[in-house]
Amino acid sequence: MDAECKNIIWQQFGAAINTLENAITACPEELWFDNDKHPPFWALVHHTLFWLDYYMSESTKDFAPPEPFGMEEMDPAGVLSPRPYTKEESQSYLEHCRKKCRETIESMNDELAAKTYNFRKATLSFAELLLYNMRHVQHGAAQLNLILRQNTNSAPRWIFRA
Repeated sequence: MDAECKNIIWQQFGAAINTLENAITACPEELWFDNDKHPPFWALVHHTLFWLDYYMSESTKDFAPPEPFGMEEMDPAGVLSPRPYTKEESQSYLEHCRKKCRETIESMNDELAAKTYNFRKATLSFAELLLYNMRHVQHGAAQLNLILRQNTNSAPRWIFRA
């Protein structure tokens, strides 16, 4: 995979991550911890970051998110963390994911792009998984921006590229 293609992918994936970061930053504390919202803002952020991290992992069977995050997202019942994750913890996790994503894209070659992954009932190449992951991050960021717009009458602006 050539450098120009990797740069294009990073510019767009990085923009999706930046959009998520802006939503985290824009969220007021009272909305962040409002458990009357379903899901709570913090839980939707965590969901988005967890799957970003998971899908960027070379080996999913050995996957573990960084502390203090747990594996709740793998519970089919949709159990939330025993406690809300703070904005600071979430921003730290976002930085972990951003670095992992950028390093993965920079080191991607044709062999990795073609590597097959099996998730639930889907089989896809790493290249397709990368695009799926980017779409999932943008979807999460869009949901968060909608929540912000509905609750604060404000939301971060569109990010064209990283």
